Amino acid sequence: MIGRRALLASAPGLAMPAIARAQALFTRPVRFVLGFAAGGAGDITVRMLTPHMQAEIGQPIVVDNRPGAGGLISGEAVARAAPDGHTMYLLTTSNMAAPAFYRAMPFDVTRDFTPVGRMVWYDHVIAVNPRLPVASLTELVALAKARPGQLNIGSIAVGNAQHLGVELFRAMAQVDMTTVTYRSSPELILSLSNGEIQVAGELLAPLMPHVLSGAVKLLAVTAPTRFPSLPNVPTSAESGMPDYLVRSWNAIVFPAGTPRPQVEAMNRAIRRALAVPEIRARLIELGGLPEASSPEELGAMIPREVAAWGHMAQLAGVQKQ
Repeated sequence: MIGRRALLASAPGLAMPAIARAQALFTRPVRFVLGFAAGGAGDITVRMLTPHMQAEIGQPIVVDNRPGAGGLISGEAVARAAPDGHTMYLLTTSNMAAPAFYRAMPFDVTRDFTPVGRMVWYDHVIAVNPRLPVASLTELVALAKARPGQLNIGSIAVGNAQHLGVELFRAMAQVDMTTVTYRSSPELILSLSNGEIQVAGELLAPLMPHVLSGAVKLLAVTAPTRFPSLPNVPTSAESGMPDYLVRSWNAIVFPAGTPRPQVEAMNRAIRRALAVPEIRARLIELGGLPEASSPEELGAMIPREVAAWGHMAQLAGVQKQ
């Protein structure tokens, strides 16, 4: 009969607790690449979750903000990184929309990454400067039609989900508004609050503090249902645009070929962070809806999302660059 000690020695992975096994897989700090500047929804989410994720994997997670080109620069950097679990990427709906904006892509989002897991859904909103004389989406559309070419609508950089959401709004509402793009959410929100632009299409999360302070006003949430903490803000469907539904999400991916043990360990790290009651409450307070997924669920979701955002780009009349 094989003794218990000999059995454990022959299968050390079975003898180690899950957290100890995860910590053995990561031998140095993990670089977490984001395609956005600091202050946006993705950045806010990541900086809330990483302290709890670090505790799971036993190594620091270093956030690396690389904004620009709709996530092409950051995505390419991760796609070409060593598939050893020490470089990961914040995949977002902007990556799903990018193929609709660019003729040439430096990576294939369905082929060049290993899915780890989804983290948070983020509703989009249509917001206005409080001094604009409108109280609803219907009134905004009417004003824009009465003043063709006189209203500016802002989004962050060309090629991401917010920008496509804005172009889809202009097309579906059939309004002549000038789109103005910004490098980051803070820059966009500053311009909206000071009146440089009158309207913005943005994620709810970075706007939430400014909504509560009265610096900006929300007209509609572009989601199937009203946001839990904003029961008085109607949906786009309730505001006369039933087909205008735009939602974002974020997830973690590794470079293609990353071993399964690292994938499973980081998926556990996501679930651990999202299970913290204070984190869940804070995400909802900030405008996010936490919902973890398995690697397989994310892997099946990505090609569906690329197709859906491509269809939205066609409806918006987007021309590839």
